[in-house]
Amino acid sequence: MIAGVRGVLHSKTGDRVHVVTEGGVTYEVAVPLGVLEAMPAVGSRVELKTVLVVRDDGWLLFGFDEDHERTLFQRLLGATGVGPRLALALVSTLGGTRVVRSIKDGDLAALCTVPGVGKKTAERIVLELKDRLRDIAVPGAKESAGAPAEHAVQALVNLGYAAAEAERAVRAAVSDGGQGPTVDLIRSALQLLTKPK
Repeated sequence: MIAGVRGVLHSKTGDRVHVVTEGGVTYEVAVPLGVLEAMPAVGSRVELKTVLVVRDDGWLLFGFDEDHERTLFQRLLGATGVGPRLALALVSTLGGTRVVRSIKDGDLAALCTVPGVGKKTAERIVLELKDRLRDIAVPGAKESAGAPAEHAVQALVNLGYAAAEAERAVRAAVSDGGQGPTVDLIRSALQLLTKPK
């Protein structure tokens, strides 16, 4: 079990970051959008709380900067039909705090904004996890570090873009150094979305 990774941030692209430890080992870690947005510049020291998922086709390492998001990710994996990619998409698109609130409140509409989550999947997640998230303490009124990116994704969805497409564009904007107010992320993401291919 790899419960954490500490070292120097070597690169960050899309949903992955590479962290080089003092022993010289480089770990590839998949992270939610909020974590990617909060990452310091390449070359800085970072520490991630991780979950190792072992599958037949390989080992996947997922990283979080908050204990409650790591715990939430692990609980999501316990729901029928929820694999690591979908669990990451939930935390990435809505943020840990909103995922917990949506499940506790039975807010199916919010859960269905996540790529890959339909009404039946949302209902199953609420049914199976509602009582299993009571012990997860989430921040109160304070917004999470990933709030601007999460809001940018939601704004693009409201403009008519698919949730998956909106998240990819915002991730790309963040990876390109586009950190700051929501409006700046939206502008950068829209430039990427409307750029001729």
